[in-house]
Amino acid sequence: MSGGLVTAAYIVAAILFIFSLAGLSKHETSKQGNIFGVVGMAIALIATILGPDSSNVGWIIVAMVIGGAIGVYLAKKVEMTEMPELVAILHSFVGLAAVLVGFNSFIGHDAGSMPQVMENIHLTEVFLGIFIGAVTFTGSIVAFGKLRGIISSKPLMLPHRHKMNLAAMVVSFLLMVWFVKTDSIGVEVFTLLLMTIIALAFGWHLVASIGGADMPVVVSMLNSYSGWAAAAAGFMLSNDLLIVTGALVGSSGAILSYIMCKAMNRSFISVIAGGFGTDGSSTGDDQEMGEYREASAEDVAELLKNSTSVIITPGYGMAVAQAQYPVHDITAKLRARGINVRFGIHPVAGRLPGHMNVLLAEAKVPYDIVLEMDEINEDFPETDTVLVIGANDTVNPAALEDPRSPIAGMPVLEVWKAQNVIVFKRSMNTGYAGVQNPLFFKENTQMLFGDAKDSVEAILRAL
Repeated sequence: MSGGLVTAAYIVAAILFIFSLAGLSKHETSKQGNIFGVVGMAIALIATILGPDSSNVGWIIVAMVIGGAIGVYLAKKVEMTEMPELVAILHSFVGLAAVLVGFNSFIGHDAGSMPQVMENIHLTEVFLGIFIGAVTFTGSIVAFGKLRGIISSKPLMLPHRHKMNLAAMVVSFLLMVWFVKTDSIGVEVFTLLLMTIIALAFGWHLVASIGGADMPVVVSMLNSYSGWAAAAAGFMLSNDLLIVTGALVGSSGAILSYIMCKAMNRSFISVIAGGFGTDGSSTGDDQEMGEYREASAEDVAELLKNSTSVIITPGYGMAVAQAQYPVHDITAKLRARGINVRFGIHPVAGRLPGHMNVLLAEAKVPYDIVLEMDEINEDFPETDTVLVIGANDTVNPAALEDPRSPIAGMPVLEVWKAQNVIVFKRSMNTGYAGVQNPLFFKENTQMLFGDAKDSVEAILRAL
């Protein structure tokens, strides 16, 4: 395939990627968006493999077959509840690829084969590509560990952590200047290796210092980092499509992170710096908040029968229990009785942006009754009954009422303003952020303990 055909294929692929992002912006067109992305990637791969700069195509195809087989296996095996950690670990692969491309580009580079200005630009690309890739690699691994439960969701509160982050950035910048200016191969290798070690530690600490409640924003932030790592790899490989694709992923991830930060009342700059989350002062685990009331499935069914307006606020617990299907059934049954049923979705419900929306769409819940937090918050005072299914931190009134709370200032679904609140939980344990929830002890709240799916099915039988 000639260079002109490769360029034309890259343009078509880039356009398809843009259409893919546009399609993914709405539930109704999300499947079409995915198809655009798959077709665009297939065109890009074929054009790259058959292009004039490719060699050892046989080995490339073998690697693609192995990687594709692993991808298909994981796609079939991984449950929807495990999707956040899958996304996090895939980000780490992008970061690692950028690191390897950077070192390969440095090793294979022929010093003196280009003007000094171009030489400096190339070395800067190599340095930045490895730095961003290393930060993305370890940061994504820590995010995977936190989402998986391997690493504690509580933030790592090292003394002078912000100063250490700043020092890592300053030292890395000085190493880059040294790396570009020196003529010694030994010094170049030393500065590159030292920066890589610093970047790996920096990425690890950046995410480890963020609490579990903010992990959805972290995943979206790492998505942005992985995009910029891919763009850096594109510069090193002189691959225009990789640059464009990386820029699309990086910018869209950054925009999503910004939107989520606004929704959570967090500073976008502090997200980039890894400095937000809890301050470690108090998690509320040891605070006495009173007694809670317990309800049965039959009590809840009777309460729903006598309601005219019901709002369901799902969380990660619904995903774990795979309760979205019986939730759809109970929604259909209540609507058939003339009861106004809607869903309230917090921007960071679950552990991935849009997690709950995807689960409800999977269960065929109508899109028009699934509303965002800003659209439904003002309706809670006129609501008879709220079902909190597996949510915890996103319905915690301490975020608005307790300035000392680790999640203070975060907008939440104000479910406690409804006439009755039913909380579906396995136990009285705290949520992913490790913060106790005063909602459970309010006079208009009742607890329905047990597996969310079993509880909803019991309510269905009672209805």
